Amino acid sequence: MSSFFIKYGGILYLIQLFFAIIIGMYFWNLLKGQQSRKTVVVREAEKETRKLKQMRNIRLTEPLSSLTRPATMDDVVGQPEGIDILRSALCNYNPQHVIIYGPPGVGKTAAARLVLEEAKKNSLSPFNKEAKFVEVDATITRFDERNIADPLIGSVHDPIYQGAGSMGSAGIPQPKPGACTKAHGGVLFIDEIGELHPTQMNKLLKVLEDRKVMLESAYYNENDKNIPAHIHDIFNNGLPADFRLVGATTRMPDELPPALRSRCMEVFFSPLDKEDIRIITSNAANKIMCKLTPEALEDIIRYATNGREAVNMIQLAAGIAQVNKSSIINKALIEKVVNNGRFAPRPEVKPGKEPVIGTVNGLAVYGANVGTLIEVEAASIPVTPGKGKWTVTGVIEEEQVGSNERRYTRKSMARGAVENVLTVLRSQFQLNIDDFDIHLNFPGGIPVDGPSAGISMATAIYSSVIGRAVDNMVAMTGEISVHGKVKPVGGVISKVDAARKAGLKRVFIPAENWLDIFSEYQDIDIIPVHEVGEVLENVFVG
Repeated sequence: MSSFFIKYGGILYLIQLFFAIIIGMYFWNLLKGQQSRKTVVVREAEKETRKLKQMRNIRLTEPLSSLTRPATMDDVVGQPEGIDILRSALCNYNPQHVIIYGPPGVGKTAAARLVLEEAKKNSLSPFNKEAKFVEVDATITRFDERNIADPLIGSVHDPIYQGAGSMGSAGIPQPKPGACTKAHGGVLFIDEIGELHPTQMNKLLKVLEDRKVMLESAYYNENDKNIPAHIHDIFNNGLPADFRLVGATTRMPDELPPALRSRCMEVFFSPLDKEDIRIITSNAANKIMCKLTPEALEDIIRYATNGREAVNMIQLAAGIAQVNKSSIINKALIEKVVNNGRFAPRPEVKPGKEPVIGTVNGLAVYGANVGTLIEVEAASIPVTPGKGKWTVTGVIEEEQVGSNERRYTRKSMARGAVENVLTVLRSQFQLNIDDFDIHLNFPGGIPVDGPSAGISMATAIYSSVIGRAVDNMVAMTGEISVHGKVKPVGGVISKVDAARKAGLKRVFIPAENWLDIFSEYQDIDIIPVHEVGEVLENVFVG
């Protein structure tokens, strides 16, 4: 037996040594490969870090839009009332959620940012010095229906997905906070909030209600002791999300979900008038040390409808001037910018110079509750008694209503309002409508889509038939029922402001739309009416 071990023991030893060497070489090569990969990763990281530093060291001049961005509340031009309401909503001991309505380029984002800074200085405010202003653009906020990623609300990085890391390898789901949690203790500003995906909107409303974000994952097990305590805490109690929402939109209020509006105070920013554009334009020219001629300034005021457009015109004109080695922005440069940019003159509807038969000043709103003057005209042509026809142009004929699940088409409310008007004129004023071909028109290229022009239509047709001119310094708004009652309409404050800016002297509104603030106006008379007859008795001249 001993001879056997002597004979074969050496062979077994050599075999073991051989395998030991092979295994040692394998692990040695594996270690070298790991070190080599680590070296490569370190070198690549250093290379990318150097490249990133080089990129960060490259700086262009700051755009004029950034240079002219308001730095204090006094720099926000043309919004005294809106700023006061925004302050009252956020700069107190109990700040509220807010929706800001207004056209583009009037300072909604800048005002929201500055109001937070002002609130942080108020000792009574719950916003502390570390309160953040987190800005989100709803038009580009990605929404994944698979719920893999939601940068607004937050999501869970489940272990099956690439990049889950060491925790993913251990089967641990990892919550990822979204903008709602990042804004905790501060303000979450959502630009164009009306563009949010409906599912995101519903989730946001739940967060506003609970002030926390609840996350779910099929991979979470509350009894799994391998899951860290903080992740258990997040799944059981949610991510903190106690912030104040400030949403901005260019939409009309009725285009936003009622559930969102009911949770927020609503603030309206007005379109900038000529003097506001003048201030913004002059400040922009001064920022880049260019001299702006009076003629050039007037041209910018004529074409720029908001502050952003005015600043862009100055930037382009200054660029042309600098190429020509000049620091003067004159009328010729602005005309070149206007022509190349295809700018149209800012819409301004002024009342006629004198009273005209069949022509009435109506009032409407567009965009983010912006008031405007509209012209309503009617022509009546006598025909064989009883053979008359009526034609309406400039109104929307049909409209779609309802949600995506149940949408249907109906005759437009504006078209229906015309029929109401004709019924009232026949029944209450005994006008022989059927003895005339009547053409009712809304010039201007923007179709009317609501019933609030009813009172204007009735006045224009009545004026046309009886041959009496309507006072050109009067405007009116209101829906008419088939019994001649003047019904309330929306946007009355904006409509009255448009009439004031146009220099009108009187405005007829539905009695139910009356506000005490109207009695304080010194430059215009606001007249509440219950029936259309009250209007027809007081608008004709001659």
